[in-house]
Amino acid sequence: MDVLLLNGSPHEKGCTFTALTEVKETLEKEGLSAEIVNIAKEGFTKEDVDRVATLALEADGLIIGSPVWYASSCGLSNYFLDLLFSKIGSKMRMKFGASVVPCRRGGASSTFDQLNKYFTISQMPIVSSNYWNQVHGNTPEEVKQDVEGMQTMRILARNMAYLIKAVRSAALPLGESEAKIKTNFIR
Repeated sequence: MDVLLLNGSPHEKGCTFTALTEVKETLEKEGLSAEIVNIAKEGFTKEDVDRVATLALEADGLIIGSPVWYASSCGLSNYFLDLLFSKIGSKMRMKFGASVVPCRRGGASSTFDQLNKYFTISQMPIVSSNYWNQVHGNTPEEVKQDVEGMQTMRILARNMAYLIKAVRSAALPLGESEAKIKTNFIR
């Protein structure tokens, strides 16, 4: 699999899934393989996190989707992502990342920012689109009617595909990295 898409909504076939499906279908049209995995299940286990960790480490790109709940991502997905990135974050350097944020009306920008921090702290380049990666709607049908949002999803997928293909064709070795230094705010 080339790109792993994480559905961070407890509504397995809801608005987040609809947006991620648009991305997945476009990635596949661009010749990349992609898989959507739902991570926001109550009672998920360490084995669930381990399985997703294995998939993420094998993929060249990672896209996280989460609905907006109180101007942030879904709590279940937050917990899963915290566990996941504490396990693999240091191994994700230079893999491409992107977030997808469906919302009814507001809070998308803060959620988009929140999710992108998983990538920046893991040294993952963030893939952009022609606008922030958000769609609007209260149901999957309404999300499909957000023509600008759906276009944003398709452009995101094409940009992700281009970057993955460009890195592969360049065949550049992963550059040197420094060991992580952790300090606190006192001397």
